[in-house]
Amino acid sequence: MRIVVDDLSGPRIAQFLAEHVEQMRSLTAPESKHALDLDGLRRPEVTFWSAHEGDAVVGCGAITRLDASHAELKSMRTAPTRTRGGIASRLLEHILTEAETLGFTRLSLETGAADFFLPARRLYEKFGFDYCAPFADYRPDPSSVFMTRSL
Repeated sequence: MRIVVDDLSGPRIAQFLAEHVEQMRSLTAPESKHALDLDGLRRPEVTFWSAHEGDAVVGCGAITRLDASHAELKSMRTAPTRTRGGIASRLLEHILTEAETLGFTRLSLETGAADFFLPARRLYEKFGFDYCAPFADYRPDPSSVFMTRSL
């Protein structure tokens, strides 16, 4: 598997992200959906990575700069046919290393509170994320869980 900074210009990653946004919309109430679309991920404060095996996109993730020392983990996704294969762990490890290299000292995230998101919450716990209060522009939401960790 290779992980690359992605400029989001290719049709494969566009389709992969469209499926992600569609899935999140099917699982989460509109007021609780925080998944970024393609335009949101193209903002200058976002760094986006895609994971590939051959020509296939098998995962992705991003960070959004909140301030000089704090970033938010966004758009973590593994291809549904590839879950439980270590892709998310390898991608998250890569992103944590890159976030530290970029000078961030804290990485936070929002994920869902529903059972569907339990594997994601367990992954983040495994990588040292602790539960926290809402951060940045987030507000308390029974559909959301907030986590953070120092780098």
